[in-house]
Amino acid sequence: MLEFISNLVAVLLTLFIFSFLYKDNPFYRFAEHLLVGVSMGYAIPLVYINAFIPFVYRPIFLEGNFWLIIPSCIGILYIFRFTRNLSWLSRYPIAFGMGIVGMGVPMSMHSSVLVQMRNAMLPIDNINTLLIFIGTVSILLYFYFSKPHKGLYGKFTNIGIWFMMVGFGASFGYTVMARISLLIGRVQFILGDFLGLIK
Repeated sequence: MLEFISNLVAVLLTLFIFSFLYKDNPFYRFAEHLLVGVSMGYAIPLVYINAFIPFVYRPIFLEGNFWLIIPSCIGILYIFRFTRNLSWLSRYPIAFGMGIVGMGVPMSMHSSVLVQMRNAMLPIDNINTLLIFIGTVSILLYFYFSKPHKGLYGKFTNIGIWFMMVGFGASFGYTVMARISLLIGRVQFILGDFLGLIK
């Protein structure tokens, strides 16, 4: 009986979410707010246990690393984002975070730029490496804006546009297929586990 009730709730919430395909309605908004509320209710204790206790409470109050009070206070400034008059204080931890990201750019040059450059520098001995070479050069030249894209140069940079569109299309197709697999899972749950129409 308990399993039937839990499956019934899951089916109703699934149908509430799918009802947005018709138009925005109170059932969809209820399921949306329920999802956000449950997610936050799960995330807050998770952050407390996995982040606050091991990285703030234990090092400061049990191990005596009092210098950690400074970054902890900077992190607490995020809370002021919810106040109208003091929301400007939340910009300080954002600025520190962006600075840390900026410090990581030189360190990530090897993993994200130099490795790709090395993989692109292959001997042109088959059609695959030739396509990689043409695609790399044409895309790089497309983003060189100091020279107008006219004549033979403009036609070559148009090849870069085609390569980018193929790449974006493949990424979008992968995203769509991931969403379709989620839809198939929900349909199998409703028709199979709940209604027993498919085995």
